[in-house]
Amino acid sequence: MPGELISQIAAGEVVERPASVVRELLDNALDAGARQITVRLLAGGVRLIAVEDDGQGIVQAELPLALRRHATSKIANLHDLETVLTMGFRGEALAAINSIAELRIHSRSADTKDGGGWMLDGRSGELRPVARATGTTVEVRELFFATPARRKFLKTDATELAHCIEAVRRHALARPDVGFVIWHEGKLVQQWRPAETPEARLADTLGQEFVAGSAVVEHTDRAGPAPIRVHGRAGLPDAARSRPDQQFFYVNGRFVRDKMLGHAVRSAYEDVLHGQRQPVYVLYLEIDPSHVDVNVHPTKIEVRFRNGREVHQAVRRAVENALAVPRAGQDAAMPSAGGGTANVPATAPRGAAPGSWTQPPIHFVAEKGGWGDYSALWPQRPTAPPAQEQPDDAMARPVREEADLPPPGNWPLGRALAQLQGIYILAENAQGLVIVDMHAAHERIVYERLKKQLENTAIVSQPLLIPATFAATPLEIATAETCTEVLAQLGLEITPFSARTLAIRAIPGILADGDPVELARSVLAELTQHDSNTVVQRAQNELLATMACHGAVRAHRQLTLPEMNALLRQMEETERADQCNHGRPTWRQLTLRELDTLFLRGR
Repeated sequence: MPGELISQIAAGEVVERPASVVRELLDNALDAGARQITVRLLAGGVRLIAVEDDGQGIVQAELPLALRRHATSKIANLHDLETVLTMGFRGEALAAINSIAELRIHSRSADTKDGGGWMLDGRSGELRPVARATGTTVEVRELFFATPARRKFLKTDATELAHCIEAVRRHALARPDVGFVIWHEGKLVQQWRPAETPEARLADTLGQEFVAGSAVVEHTDRAGPAPIRVHGRAGLPDAARSRPDQQFFYVNGRFVRDKMLGHAVRSAYEDVLHGQRQPVYVLYLEIDPSHVDVNVHPTKIEVRFRNGREVHQAVRRAVENALAVPRAGQDAAMPSAGGGTANVPATAPRGAAPGSWTQPPIHFVAEKGGWGDYSALWPQRPTAPPAQEQPDDAMARPVREEADLPPPGNWPLGRALAQLQGIYILAENAQGLVIVDMHAAHERIVYERLKKQLENTAIVSQPLLIPATFAATPLEIATAETCTEVLAQLGLEITPFSARTLAIRAIPGILADGDPVELARSVLAELTQHDSNTVVQRAQNELLATMACHGAVRAHRQLTLPEMNALLRQMEETERADQCNHGRPTWRQLTLRELDTLFLRGR
């Protein structure tokens, strides 16, 4: 094929629309050390895209090389390619853009002594001196003029402009130290000044509401072959949206759309989001560049990890930990026993004489003999204390007496006032009125206790008397053979039965009543797609959620004030207590100002 045709094929892979050009030129500007970048557009970027930066510029001798294919100063050998730290590295973008548009580069190197710069014409290759400050300006005019058929596939100017603004926004979120300005048709449409903190840039780009409605994520995993740091902000469940339009994930500063990373974040929200709501987040993953391959897609928007399972677990753990802290307890130092779960009433104080104590009505009793029997975990109202001493574990320690609790002013969910229609608890705190859905709240408390107990117990495998066989694809057979250890950790034993058949010989004991073939297919599919598995955990959690739902205090049950206060205190100490197992909110705050507005006070 002629060289021009090869260039246009490459351009088709790199440049899909004006936003693609903006992204590539921003990458180059950031690699050049720019601290201020200005983007000028005409007709949504179709007629003109000009990206101006104050970076180090390009020396005169190297300027003609900038438009040659695979000419780059960012990598020199295979080792550099395997440890890429720059945004660009292939040397394809400018050559591809030049083949489908009119391109000019104005640049002055920081090493230039005469005070002038140079302009390169992409069509003629002419170089001539120009006056400009240190930095580079790339002008792209009449995009797709050389391929008019592709130009017909572009959308309206307003749509293309919106995509260009989004491309700049993604870079602005990754580099809060850099200022970005966007002009369209001579009018200023967006500006982000350099920010002192990442939170300030988040507030500028996504709004103060995002910062207020999100939790800080900060997690470092050093267990794998390379340290993995995940930081940023994850939106609270209440801030979820109907569309995934505020989901930003960065790997070593590069915006990516990776199915495995998206799956890891979504799995962390599984039991706190209602229905099909989409979480909002801005997350940054930092990892040794030698453990991630960014050279797997022409637009560099996809990546591949050497240790995908460790990355998946690190991301999921980071978001889960951020969401686990109950909002009701963030403003007050409420000590939490048992790793964040609330203490539960079950035993008499040590040394107390039989019959000399009264047990709070809402309580749980843990049975000896493992976690398999939950029949004694439901709310009970015993009239007398048990004759023998109960086991002293996280499921059986008594709730603190009211005298041992912090003073009422430090109770985030306040002091119970009354019960409404046997469904809601009304409480008063320093901010105003708190309304609690008692069944939803107690359901979450029971659910978290069951999960805590299950976490401390290995998954028990139950052999099948007659192995269950099913016709498997070559990919399923290969996955079963290579992931034997992972399957064993999940309580599954899956072995080849024939060239096209797999045999299930053992399944997790807690899921013994389920369909082993369906479970095995789901696990193998997830291991194939995401290099990690949460199917077993998800199935276990669904079972525990059902048990918790049936075991939680039912609606229309009359509670005493001490019972209501005990429930509020347990909520303050229970992880994810702001939502029930189905993602519905468990409590709402009405401030005094909101109450005054309802009654027109002060007007």
